[in-house]
Amino acid sequence: QVQLVESGGGLVQPGGSLRLSCAASGSIFGLVGMGWYRQAPGKQRDLVAYITSGGSTNYASSVKGRFTISRENGKNTAYLQMNSLKPEDTAVYYCNLDRTMTTYWGQGTQVTVSS
Repeated sequence: QVQLVESGGGLVQPGGSLRLSCAASGSIFGLVGMGWYRQAPGKQRDLVAYITSGGSTNYASSVKGRFTISRENGKNTAYLQMNSLKPEDTAVYYCNLDRTMTTYWGQGTQVTVSS
């Protein structure tokens, strides 16, 4: 069993930065990749960024050039560095971990971008 614990959300002004962390505990044998998704009120949960076990990354077009996903292998931790934040980035951000045939989700962390 894998547990994911997110941290780093909060309130930030437009143009500001935040770094989200996702710590995975338990066995991640068979890891395929880790990602960040977000869900705004009344909207579906969408992919923000993803990093494979081999280190390949992909981003939603709306965050390319502003957000960076990374993973610290020794600590089984994924990060999402978010720069130049905009009000439309406001959402609950969820960490995701894919193992072969199994997907795990964190509890979510709120990010609010507002002046």
